[in-house]
Amino acid sequence: MDPVTLSTERLLLRPVGPQDADAAYAACQDPDIQRWTTVPSPYLREHAESFTGTFAPNGWRDDSEFTFAVLLRDASGTGEAQGAAPEGALVAMVGVMRRGENVAELGFWAAKEHRGRGYMTEAAVAAARWAFTSAGVERLEWRAEVGNAASRAVAEKAGFTMEGTLRAALVHGGTRRDSWVGGLLPSDLGLPTTRAYLPSRG
Repeated sequence: MDPVTLSTERLLLRPVGPQDADAAYAACQDPDIQRWTTVPSPYLREHAESFTGTFAPNGWRDDSEFTFAVLLRDASGTGEAQGAAPEGALVAMVGVMRRGENVAELGFWAAKEHRGRGYMTEAAVAAARWAFTSAGVERLEWRAEVGNAASRAVAEKAGFTMEGTLRAALVHGGTRRDSWVGGLLPSDLGLPTTRAYLPSRG
């Protein structure tokens, strides 16, 4: 798939590239990101360079994973009403990963200094809408280790329905751990889907 850039009122979501290595490396020094996500720990400069220079671009090329760098639309973070705004600080990373036939998983992390302002939810909704309207996704899943309340709060604000707990579904630090799972459908965002959905009645 050809890389695309998305915009919201306050944010710019563009494909990750080598220019993001410094910011990604700095953000991933945060112990919370290393604790609750799948990034390597300790997170080294070489990890950031490999992710931004090879892994993320390759995902777009082979149509398997679409990773966006989430940036403030201007240096003040206030955004602009019209037109393209200068790229500001890295707020977060958000990715849409294909998991099966028309199913994908939404993953994300937010830089510590930009949390608590609704940026992550804003970016998650933008990525979800793009997945449903442009990437052929009919069901979007969110997963996080049980206990990751911050990630769950973002998912719920973005419209995901919590669907349960999967035993031993994640591996972190060499240990299998339980995972929360949530689902988002196009209809949850007021969007059409290509195939009809017949929910169970019991």
